[in-house]
Amino acid sequence: MRAVVVALGDLGRSARMQYHAHALAAHGVDVDLVGFEGTPLPRAMASEARIAVHRLRPSTLRAHTTRVGAGYAIVALVDATRLSFRLWRTLKSLPRPDLVLVQNPPAFPTLVVSWFALRRTGVRFVIDWHNLGYTLLRLRLGRWHPAVRLARWFERHDARRVDANLCVSHGLAAFLESRFGVRQARVLYDRPAAVFAPLERADRERYRQALFARLGIRGGLVGFIVCPTSWTEDEDFDVIIDAVSRLEEHIRGWEAVGPGRRFADLVILVTGDGARRAEFERRFAGLPARRIHLRARWLEPEDYPRVVGSADLGLCLHRSSSGLDIPMKIADLFGAGVPVCALDYGACLAERVRHGDNGLLFSTAVQLADVLFDLFETFPADQKRLDRLRAGARKSARPTWEEGWVREARPVLLPDI
Repeated sequence: MRAVVVALGDLGRSARMQYHAHALAAHGVDVDLVGFEGTPLPRAMASEARIAVHRLRPSTLRAHTTRVGAGYAIVALVDATRLSFRLWRTLKSLPRPDLVLVQNPPAFPTLVVSWFALRRTGVRFVIDWHNLGYTLLRLRLGRWHPAVRLARWFERHDARRVDANLCVSHGLAAFLESRFGVRQARVLYDRPAAVFAPLERADRERYRQALFARLGIRGGLVGFIVCPTSWTEDEDFDVIIDAVSRLEEHIRGWEAVGPGRRFADLVILVTGDGARRAEFERRFAGLPARRIHLRARWLEPEDYPRVVGSADLGLCLHRSSSGLDIPMKIADLFGAGVPVCALDYGACLAERVRHGDNGLLFSTAVQLADVLFDLFETFPADQKRLDRLRAGARKSARPTWEEGWVREARPVLLPDI
């Protein structure tokens, strides 16, 4: 059996689609994995004999334009046209598949090109919904722009004509069924891969001290917060900048109340790379930090799980464009036994983050500053609240990605096995 897995994003950062490809290969399927050039793939993925990787050069006119409205839509159309040709040429060169699994978003041109290039009698088409593409476009163009309405029509049309739909939350599944007329959307939650596992206390402390040395942070009483990100427009970095300033003020007032009071230093490491990183690194550097050290770094795929596992707390700044997706970074944190402090954007997030159990939710910078102060006020001597949240995070790591995929995705993707 043969499958084509299409993810029109940087393949090295398309973790869910990598996991799909790896799971299919583990079940004896030969996989053609198609996506953009960029970040190197993890060694385990690159060396998998059943997976052939095909990387396209992205069309990036949109990344270099400041236009809005009609100007942006025209540039985006040119980008889509160029990319459509590259994708079509790559897909037509592949052996005939039995299964095509397409990531959404981006809906256009991924779905339409894949459909016309690979659709044959007996070929099964499945969309894996991470979010709604038209809501991401709405962030740039506004709710009533014709391009947004056209994008919504395309997504609805494609959702109804494929053989099956997978999605990342029950809220998204309910939307697809009620608004797009999908017969049955199956939920496959993002879950941690096996590389995300809790570290022993000694290993965690040893690794974080080495990391602090690389970041230029002196040792001592230091709490470590990791903030995985892709630096996209649906992540709210303003809230963390405002929260750091408020937290510094709170700490100064607390230390001034009694002699000898000392709040632990906090390191907040924002990981990943993207177009907005340089702008916010400049803003991070301008903060009058005394106790809070805000850093941004790109981590190699092999380093990332260990950095996550060595943290005391995870921070999620994702502000969903649709209110229906759940970012994979939360699953990674739970897999490493790290509780998450997440920006609250609605009921879908509560499907995975249970306030006070495996993490904490906040809505404003003031709330975030208060949460961080409360969690680290007695750090490291008294970590009862953090320990309780850690226990909840470890429970939330089950089932693993491999276990969940077999139960929830295999019947959809491989119904005859």
